[in-house]
Amino acid sequence: TQYISKIETIFDAKRGRKRVKNQGNAVRGNTHTHTHTHTKTHAHTRPVYVQSTLRRRPGYRTLERDLIQNQQQQLFQIFVVVSLRKGSSGNTYSPEITQQFPKMFEKPSRHSKEAEDRLKAIPRFCFPDALDWKPSSDMTSETFSFVLTGEDGSRWFCYCRKILPSGKGKRLPEVHCMVSQLGCFNLFAKILVEVERRREICPALVHPFMRSVMEAPFPAPGRTITVKSFLPGSGNEVLTLCRPVDSRLEHVDFRTLLQCLSVERLLQVFSSLLLERRVIFIADKLGVLSQCSHAVLALLYPFIWQHTFVPVLPASMLDISCSPTPFLMGALAPCLPQLLELPIEEVLIVDLCANKFVVQLGDEDCILPSKLQAALQQVLEERELILGQEQLSALVSEAFVRLFVELVGHYPLHMAEASSGTCELQRDAFRKSHPSRGVRQFLQLFMETQMFAGFIQDKELRKGGGLFEARAAEYLESYPEPTGVNRFLKGLGSKMKFLQMK
Repeated sequence: TQYISKIETIFDAKRGRKRVKNQGNAVRGNTHTHTHTHTKTHAHTRPVYVQSTLRRRPGYRTLERDLIQNQQQQLFQIFVVVSLRKGSSGNTYSPEITQQFPKMFEKPSRHSKEAEDRLKAIPRFCFPDALDWKPSSDMTSETFSFVLTGEDGSRWFCYCRKILPSGKGKRLPEVHCMVSQLGCFNLFAKILVEVERRREICPALVHPFMRSVMEAPFPAPGRTITVKSFLPGSGNEVLTLCRPVDSRLEHVDFRTLLQCLSVERLLQVFSSLLLERRVIFIADKLGVLSQCSHAVLALLYPFIWQHTFVPVLPASMLDISCSPTPFLMGALAPCLPQLLELPIEEVLIVDLCANKFVVQLGDEDCILPSKLQAALQQVLEERELILGQEQLSALVSEAFVRLFVELVGHYPLHMAEASSGTCELQRDAFRKSHPSRGVRQFLQLFMETQMFAGFIQDKELRKGGGLFEARAAEYLESYPEPTGVNRFLKGLGSKMKFLQMK
């Protein structure tokens, strides 16, 4: 009751305060400036692009659906060791796969060609900074991940741990990489730590252990599996692998994102992704890039980013950032000068180490409706006072879900039966019916994105379900009263009370 009262006080204050919005004519910091009218112009051209991308990629994939479809699959498809090999001239190195389990593509097929191409791309992503590496006698192990997307939209989740092999004197690092169709970062990170432990004892222990892992089934949400293996000196060991009940959050860690970016900056990045703009993260560590990239996309739930996603872009592939289509990419800090020389149009470049925008359009703070943005910002800034660190993922997730419920949760009221027997969204009625002018203006832009088109496509085909639908149903019970931020507050407050009692 005490913390719900605190949130009510915050939201009531925000509702009574009229904010003066920055229309993009003056941008704080050392950035490129554009006027806010750019957004309006961009809105007229976007529908053509949305329609063309939907024709090209009609399959609308979600991580949740992939997890369900792959429930009975093995944990991973392939495990590789990527090492640095000295080049023919100078002290440069090139990454290459030096070990592979199991062997793939022994029988060529039309499907194996693309898979083989993706496998060949792995070394560059395992060592995106390969040209900067030198032999070392001391290095801290680092866990990170990246995603390779096929032409059909299928994804390979690649979980990596960079280590310094045991030995004496200076030596080159290597990367252990597990490739899976399943998104579950914490689970695979735990496996990779065990791989490193066995690698330090004896490299020959790695393959038997990975064979045991491959034979284990992928656990259902909230369930635990055990992997048995033999370790010299310790005898038979049992590794316990468990998944959280909420499978949406097992691939993300919001702590790193919130440590790198202030809430104000985070909401501006989030808003840019909502309009499917181009965003580049800059950081000095691979783990920070991958964790922040996955975390910020998780905030889009129930919408799914369908565009280019490269959490860690190899230095040799920076020109990909000149693509005219939406993307979220990450690059290591030494690449920033080269990136700034490239002709990248309409991009938001975010320095995660310094919590600043290197390049921005200038209207990022004007995209979300002001009252909802202010309420969400206050909740996130006082997250530790509300729940403490233990429930951080649940609090952050619930806050953003509630935002989307407030923005689009009334969509079921405007789904009508078509002559073909399917449901169709009455788009104009859906947008115009919202009581908030700010929300109506936001929807005019957001409804033109591929994320929204894919979301509604699923609803028209009567697909999908889960947390958002449950929250939307609760929201509609009181629609259209109470209004605005007050409804956002009450919905979020009740969910926080539930989480605190768990």
